[in-house]
Amino acid sequence: MANSNLSRTDNQALTPVATSDRVFRWHEHASLWFSLGVGLLVMQIGAYLVPAVGTRDAAIAIVLGSLVGSGLLAWTAKLGCDSGLSSAGLMHTTYGSYFARLPVLLNIAQLIGWTTFELVIMRDGTAAIGKQSFGLIMDGPSGMLITTLLWGGVLTLLLAGSMTQLVRKIVARIGLPLVIASLLWLTWQFGGQLQAKGFDAFWTRTGDGSMSMLAAMDLVIAMPVSWLPLVADYARHGLSGRGAMKGTWVGYAVANIWCYALGVMVVSVAQPGADLVGALLLAQGGLIALSLILVDEIDNAYGDVYSGAVSSHSLKPSLSIRQWGLVLAVLCTGLALVLPMHSLEPFLLLLSSVFVPLYGVILGRLGTGQPSFALTQRKLDPTAAVFWLGGIAAYHMIAKWAPQWGAALPTLALTFTLAWLTRPKRI
Repeated sequence: MANSNLSRTDNQALTPVATSDRVFRWHEHASLWFSLGVGLLVMQIGAYLVPAVGTRDAAIAIVLGSLVGSGLLAWTAKLGCDSGLSSAGLMHTTYGSYFARLPVLLNIAQLIGWTTFELVIMRDGTAAIGKQSFGLIMDGPSGMLITTLLWGGVLTLLLAGSMTQLVRKIVARIGLPLVIASLLWLTWQFGGQLQAKGFDAFWTRTGDGSMSMLAAMDLVIAMPVSWLPLVADYARHGLSGRGAMKGTWVGYAVANIWCYALGVMVVSVAQPGADLVGALLLAQGGLIALSLILVDEIDNAYGDVYSGAVSSHSLKPSLSIRQWGLVLAVLCTGLALVLPMHSLEPFLLLLSSVFVPLYGVILGRLGTGQPSFALTQRKLDPTAAVFWLGGIAAYHMIAKWAPQWGAALPTLALTFTLAWLTRPKRI
């Protein structure tokens, strides 16, 4: 547990969460991270794998990448629960109170970006449903404005409430069964189409060689790694570190494998040039299933904004976490109206290049033995900072000169080992 001498201050992000706020059991962690792991974005990334590496290698990359990436999430979740600290608190403990502001700011920036992506995905999905199912033209300026404001308004309303109550009463009890039912239905539908076309031909389909299997694993790992700077913000509300670790690992790994695999299945039976949303809508019952998945996207947006609010509160505690959440929700809604969707793969890999070594160092320093989670009074831990920045450089050098090996796992191993070897000794 966190150092008991650490007094509680007005900065809720940099002090251990109160015992009364520790309410999540393992299955609530699992429900939350299954819900956060499900999304149209994950399916779209899965659809990118098939032309590049082929079906069999894509399946291996999906399973191994999901297990490794979710394992990192689960390990970090245990740190957050054991310490009671937020992600920003873990960064302060590892890198020093002043230098930690850099990764905290980068985290806030990426969370704003992710939330904007989620709002755009929900807006475009709503427009596709309206057009193909009801003949409504909603992809014009007025339609985009209405649908973006609609989802932005829902997000803002959710942020006005309690995060723990949302997870326990809505996500775990209502949202999870509906999302699982929609995934089961879509899997049945597209699995049947694959069987009709010949499953053996699908399974033995080869790739075009544009990506190695390890590089494909990098792309799969990038999705759970993008959640690394968020997981402690939720896990700190858990009752036990073991429960937080088990629930996070199981929940996210199952969701990630399922959605990546579903994306591979959909693109394998869809007409050439068809987009993912259109292909889902053409399936029997696809409108209902897609609508449920689309509603579940709001959980992802909420997860991003809430964590962004915690990180922002760590820098400027004069605004509460709830107030920061409302500010960020309004900002992201505005950005969704003016920013176009960019290429996803470089964006995901760029995030990995920052947060894989960042958390390699954090796990190396705090993830083994009996570490002290007391916030350091030092403004900078130069060794940790050098390892992180050097890890970013190593990630990009490996990606450029040895892409066939993947960059995430070698960088993680390097930064973890260096941080573990130089971790402070407890007296």
